[in-house]
Amino acid sequence: MSHRIQFTAPGGPEVLQWVQADLPAPGPGEVRLRHTAIGVNYIDIYHRSGAYPVPLPAVPGFEAAGVVEALGPGVTGLAVGQRVAYVNGPTGAYSEARNHPADRLVPLPAGLSDEVAAALLFKGLTAHMLVRRVWRAGAGPWVLVHAAAGGVGLMLTRWLAREGGRVIGVVGSEEKATAVRAEGAEAVLVVPRGAAYDQVPTEVRRITGGRGVGTVFDSIGCDTFDASLGSLAPFGLLASFGRSSGPLPMVDPAELAKRGSLALQRPSIFHHIADPAALRAAAAEVFAAQAQGIIRAHIHGTLPLREAGRAHALLESRATRGALVLLP
Repeated sequence: MSHRIQFTAPGGPEVLQWVQADLPAPGPGEVRLRHTAIGVNYIDIYHRSGAYPVPLPAVPGFEAAGVVEALGPGVTGLAVGQRVAYVNGPTGAYSEARNHPADRLVPLPAGLSDEVAAALLFKGLTAHMLVRRVWRAGAGPWVLVHAAAGGVGLMLTRWLAREGGRVIGVVGSEEKATAVRAEGAEAVLVVPRGAAYDQVPTEVRRITGGRGVGTVFDSIGCDTFDASLGSLAPFGLLASFGRSSGPLPMVDPAELAKRGSLALQRPSIFHHIADPAALRAAAAEVFAAQAQGIIRAHIHGTLPLREAGRAHALLESRATRGALVLLP
């Protein structure tokens, strides 16, 4: 008998329940995993709240590290006792054990702990996508990163700075500003929780000598959308990869033209790693970047799996700096 976190209706953190569940033998192409560390990501909150509807009852979670306990029919290339991690569907990571498609698993390097893997892989692959596929380095070195002290934001800031980007980070407190500067941000703007972002474009243009940035990375969504557009240089790109404050407003393409022939993109990690070979190659680069100090996994804290609701409340409060990890 195994335990898991599930919810039967969308809502706040209180809908997450600790329940027992039977786990069948792994089917063809699957392995049974015993989880050792589980990453908490904002997409888990989107599912729980109903922002991204999922079939109910549902077990949240896209990211975890664990140990292979059994192989289903037809599985090759993995062994019982091997340490692995994963970052995508189906959901169900908030569990002590589960069955998972074998071709979506990534073997873990010997020197990487399970807790760091669970804090690193999803966020590191997101940063990898944004740096390698989205960033318009040729549009100029200046980049604006919202939520720069978050799990993705810290990695993205450090990686961009190592690649020659001049990062302007946006954070909610002076304490977070210190952390973002330590990762290589050239400037940091503090917008306290609940305050408006309307001064961000003015400050960005002051810092950049009036031009604006070539790329904005925005995981906040509704609250920051107008400020993000207002911070861009002509032909700049707004990469909107999250919506923690709510969905984006509707935008007329003519408005993008009026603001400077701007571009708007909604990149998704799931397209970035849709092919198993692409997933393994990107994961290998993320692990190498971690080992070389190009990026760092920051763990804000760990909580027992049964306290997943508290983890969600912490993440939604925007009080965290780095990643939260659940321990079964």
